[in-house]
Amino acid sequence: MLITIQSDSSELAAIDRELSNRFIDLDPAGYFVIYLDREAKLICAKHYTNVINDSGIACDPETGKPLPCSPKLERQPAAIYTGRTAKEICVNIFEASQPCPLSYLDHAAYLGREFVRAELALLSGQDYWQD
Repeated sequence: MLITIQSDSSELAAIDRELSNRFIDLDPAGYFVIYLDREAKLICAKHYTNVINDSGIACDPETGKPLPCSPKLERQPAAIYTGRTAKEICVNIFEASQPCPLSYLDHAAYLGREFVRAELALLSGQDYWQD
């Protein structure tokens, strides 16, 4: 049996905006910066390590200093993952990488959603911005 739920797109967008602003704990295994390589037709994710201090702030593991939320921050990624589809990059990160570069299930769910969004942007030619 197929069940259809009807909602208008503005209602769905409002739900997603609200959920994007909720508090989540930072993953001590690190964070990812997702981007598209349109020329190579790839979804890419740079993985950066971090440590979480006693105040819950992400810090550079080398300096212990808080990581600024600034595009001027220049760090070398610990790894770069790629995939032609959301599923392929997820398999590369979650299954093929040992040890797995993330430790929280909510982080894994977030990445899966972002990779699907990135794949849709890659296929449609639209811009992709990581949430």
